[in-house]
Amino acid sequence: MEAFLFYFFFALAVGGAIGVVVSKSPVGSLLFMVTTLFAISGEFVLLEAHFLAAVQVIVYAGAIMVLFLFVIMLLNLGHEYQQDLKIGVFSVAWMAAVSVMAGLVGWGLRGDPGFAASPAGAQEIEAALAQYGAVGAIAQPLYTTYVVPFEITGILLLVAIVGALVLAKRNA
Repeated sequence: MEAFLFYFFFALAVGGAIGVVVSKSPVGSLLFMVTTLFAISGEFVLLEAHFLAAVQVIVYAGAIMVLFLFVIMLLNLGHEYQQDLKIGVFSVAWMAAVSVMAGLVGWGLRGDPGFAASPAGAQEIEAALAQYGAVGAIAQPLYTTYVVPFEITGILLLVAIVGALVLAKRNA
């Protein structure tokens, strides 16, 4: 069952990523991105990284996607958004896939032993959890080993927001 779920989430993430690139609509592209982020959170649940799965959904699928939607609506790009609201077979299929995925993520979050991670590195993980706790085990390498990529990501998001505002002001 674990292998099936892994490949299911993998296919959903790759399909959503392809949908982001090939979608003609910015709002449709955003919805494909949310699908991809939910699939990645499903992979985190399979790895028993429940905190990362929750952060993935709350921060990325929630806050960042709302920010992107705000920027898309702010720019207005001269796009007819009525077409985005049409429900076709493709839209219904994606909604069904996301619903199934959300149900599986919820099922995995309840602690079913079928989602057990591989024992490789389990002792190191247990030691880090015992020493720092769940959040500390993630924060320790993030703010020591990977602090530069973390800060670069923050700067990149800030530049994207400022760029969107500059584009919106120029067109107004």
